[in-house]
Amino acid sequence: MKTSISQYLSLVKFSHTIFAMPFAMVGFFLALKTTHLPFEWSKLLFVVLCMVFARNAAMAFNRYADRDIDELNPRTKVREIPAGIIKPNNALSFVLINCLLFVASTYFINQLCFYLSPVALLVVLGYSITKRFTWLCHLVLGVGLSLAPIGAYIAVTNEFHMIPICISAAVLFWVSGFDIIYALQDEEFDKGQKLNSIPVKMGRVGALQFSRVLHILSASSLFMAGFLMQAEWLYWIGYVVFISLL
Repeated sequence: MKTSISQYLSLVKFSHTIFAMPFAMVGFFLALKTTHLPFEWSKLLFVVLCMVFARNAAMAFNRYADRDIDELNPRTKVREIPAGIIKPNNALSFVLINCLLFVASTYFINQLCFYLSPVALLVVLGYSITKRFTWLCHLVLGVGLSLAPIGAYIAVTNEFHMIPICISAAVLFWVSGFDIIYALQDEEFDKGQKLNSIPVKMGRVGALQFSRVLHILSASSLFMAGFLMQAEWLYWIGYVVFISLL
């Protein structure tokens, strides 16, 4: 059976990229605002490409690494690899291609991004195996997504700064807290397969309490970012909306 492009896009939930892209855009435009560097369409394009390629690699590797587990879980056995739509080796090839494209894209941004690209790949790919040995796997996922704001900031400025680090911390804690809630649906399955997660470690009530703490830390990180950048009223309106959603 010939595998179509649409099936690979389904494998990585490509349509969900739109929900991850704002993290990178925040870092990119924050850098422009705080440094007054000129806007470059080419740099924005490469930042977007980096986000797409890194996410494709991470999602596809997660499906590849979890293929045996997904086959046993009623919720996930319909995914492309356990369902036989995409062969495991083909999925792994897709991962490698996206990794190479990611590194190549960073080369056209600046040296620092290029040198840090293997570290970024190690984090986003490494998450997929963490549930096998640590219940802190949710935080590793958060770290992976939190690289987007600081990475985009470095793409523009070629340097680190405390403000995007605060934004990245907010993403880390928000995503980790959300992933804990998401993991509740697999609590019993994970116990049966001896997989690690915070719901398995702490139970439903403890996991939700831990998630709340992480979301408080997320809100605190965004507050610190606004304080450091001496944000105007529009930022604080957005902040209040964010708190309300949490």
